[in-house]
Amino acid sequence: MAKLTLADLRKIRDEKSKAMKRREVDGKTTHVIVGFGTCGIAAGAKDAFNAFLDEIDTEKLTCGVTVTYAGCMGVCGSEPTVEVQMDGMEPVMYGKVTPAAAKQIVNEHIIGRKVVSSLKIDKPAAGAK
Repeated sequence: MAKLTLADLRKIRDEKSKAMKRREVDGKTTHVIVGFGTCGIAAGAKDAFNAFLDEIDTEKLTCGVTVTYAGCMGVCGSEPTVEVQMDGMEPVMYGKVTPAAAKQIVNEHIIGRKVVSSLKIDKPAAGAK
């Protein structure tokens, strides 16, 4: 195995620092939360998560949008699930979020401020799972 140089380590640090800033919540007006329970992961939550990150980078929205993950969201039959919370709008939960759906959510909901009705699902009642 090749030894890492100081330059290699600095490059890794800078890349990881950029990735971690995407998850910072302070000062951001939009929060995308991807369900990473076991069923979500099995249904493709990681692909959806990465698609959100890619599209947010493509649209240069990194300053105002954070993408994080949570455990079970309580709607296993609709995995992968994603909740979008934006200032001035009610939180919306989306189900069956594929990478293509993630791109649609970024463009229509986050940029266009219009709920993607075809992907929207109802949140479970408090305490119901």
